[in-house]
Amino acid sequence: MSATDNTPMDLSGKLLIAMPGMGDPRFDHSVVFMCAHSPEGAMGLIINKPAPDVSLGDILAQLDIDAGMGTKTTNVFFGGPVEGARGFVLHSGEYDNDASTLKVDDAFSMTATRDILEAMANGVGPANTLAALGYAGWSPGQLESEIQQNAWLTCDAEEAIVFSDDSDGKWTAALAKLGVDPLLLSAEGGHA
Repeated sequence: MSATDNTPMDLSGKLLIAMPGMGDPRFDHSVVFMCAHSPEGAMGLIINKPAPDVSLGDILAQLDIDAGMGTKTTNVFFGGPVEGARGFVLHSGEYDNDASTLKVDDAFSMTATRDILEAMANGVGPANTLAALGYAGWSPGQLESEIQQNAWLTCDAEEAIVFSDDSDGKWTAALAKLGVDPLLLSAEGGHA
């Protein structure tokens, strides 16, 4: 966004890629899918940091939902440092519960209610899912400021990156989408 551009930045449906040297260890080498971004603030889910020792089967058991075969060992991700006990499911766009699904764009939606977990356990949920505990949130103007300070790069989200089983490779894959070699990144930014 240039200094003369008064159009508000909207990164909904984009990926944020943490730059080296960000300073916040919770976001080190993070890739964040942006679920919502407006002048009121921003909300996203970290998509490349599996939560240690937590599976979707564990969460389903806590909610007394019978886990289907494919959900017992499915990873749950550390979605971010805000409301760490709250669950979210980022998923492909074909699943839509009108009352509780946030449709980000045609390819991605996010649902944070029990119905999606039940659908997943019964094998009738969305084709692609990523379950997360907690989220990343920014107050009005905070994310824009962090981007100007070179804390984040942004790129278009692709299902192949977001829903990849290779959590460790998502950061590099997102950078590659921009044509950026991670070995050439510096923790120091500059402005021309």
